[in-house]
Amino acid sequence: QVQFTESGGGSVQAGGSLRLSCVASGAIFNHNVYWPASWYRQAPGKQRELVADILGGGSSATYADSVKGRFTISRDDAKNTVYLQMNTLKPEDTGIYYCNAKIATREYWGQGTQVTVTT
Repeated sequence: QVQFTESGGGSVQAGGSLRLSCVASGAIFNHNVYWPASWYRQAPGKQRELVADILGGGSSATYADSVKGRFTISRDDAKNTVYLQMNTLKPEDTGIYYCNAKIATREYWGQGTQVTVTT
């Protein structure tokens, strides 16, 4: 069974930093499977939006304009883990952050981790 588990959320003052982690588990990851990954977020009353994504192997990453220069997505395939380093956080970064991955024809989501940025 494939599963993605996020952690690292919390409450932080504006200007602070957090690092989110998304750990993938399941027997499929014993076979060097290729899996692009993304981080999404959903603020209260808003639609879920793409924050950043990264190709398998980490060769390329893209970012939403709102987080460019502040957030960095990375991965450690030996640990089946994708990270989101978030710096200079703003109140508008508040929301639930979700890990997303696509393997073959299937799409997977984690349960989400709450990020709250206070003034």
